[in-house]
Amino acid sequence: MSTAGAAMQAVLEARNTLGEGIVWCDRAQALYWTDIHAATLWRHTPSNGETRQWSLPERLASFALCEADGWLLLALASKLAFFRLDDGALHTIREVEPGLPTRCNDGACDRQGRFVFGTLHEPVDGGQKRPIGGFWRLHADLSLERLPLEGVAISNSLAFSPDGGTMYYCDSLTRTIRCCGYGDAPGPSRLFADLRDTVGEPDGSCVDTDGGLWNAQWGLGRVVRYRADGRMDRILPLPSSQPTRPAFGGAALDTLYVTSARDGLDAATLAREPLAGALFAACVDVRGLPEPRFAGVPPAGGTP
Repeated sequence: MSTAGAAMQAVLEARNTLGEGIVWCDRAQALYWTDIHAATLWRHTPSNGETRQWSLPERLASFALCEADGWLLLALASKLAFFRLDDGALHTIREVEPGLPTRCNDGACDRQGRFVFGTLHEPVDGGQKRPIGGFWRLHADLSLERLPLEGVAISNSLAFSPDGGTMYYCDSLTRTIRCCGYGDAPGPSRLFADLRDTVGEPDGSCVDTDGGLWNAQWGLGRVVRYRADGRMDRILPLPSSQPTRPAFGGAALDTLYVTSARDGLDAATLAREPLAGALFAACVDVRGLPEPRFAGVPPAGGTP
């Protein structure tokens, strides 16, 4: 196992409360991500440093690029929706887990262009989160199915192997990452990575062309690469204790970008971590995969 060079560098001091969901768009050569608690979508173009933000009507948890140019599929706190970037048109698809004290959380498209996402328990009394949420899959025809996986308190780490035959996921509270065979229905799951001997939690993940899983580890200030067999072989430290999700970007998909969060950090910790909430990047010696796009077709119009 190696520590890959120096700490990752901040490329944008975004000061996100809860930066998440980062995705590289190969068509725009730009990064998109969300600050969940600020209900804001961000875009940053590394070639010219241009940054843009969109305010949304509720918290944006995760999202996917669409095959249709100029559209994103959003997993907002309570619902799925199409979003048109040029004018902010929003078209609701359907609510998610209505009647439950949950919200949407991590999500990613599979290799077939279906959006897979999970939910997060938000106790109304502020108590302990419980595994009452689920993992869901939105098909191109906009039908939604709950996947036959265990209940989840904080869904995270959703990613797919290069051939699409393995799905990775986690409940961050368990401090483990699991994987399963993936197709029309997920197969039996097994333990993939175990963080129970640490003080951190697994957060978002992405996969490289060699099948390595890169996982941001909340509370540990690092991104870890696991081989396809589950062995840890690389650690990238960050100057922020709360990294949230990595994504490969750049023209050659050989730059690893990572979002981070300031959420829950006290004044003393923020003084020690002035870059908390920044966007970080490092050049790495492996390449990522083009981000799969949601295959569903947005409507002709929308409601701003």
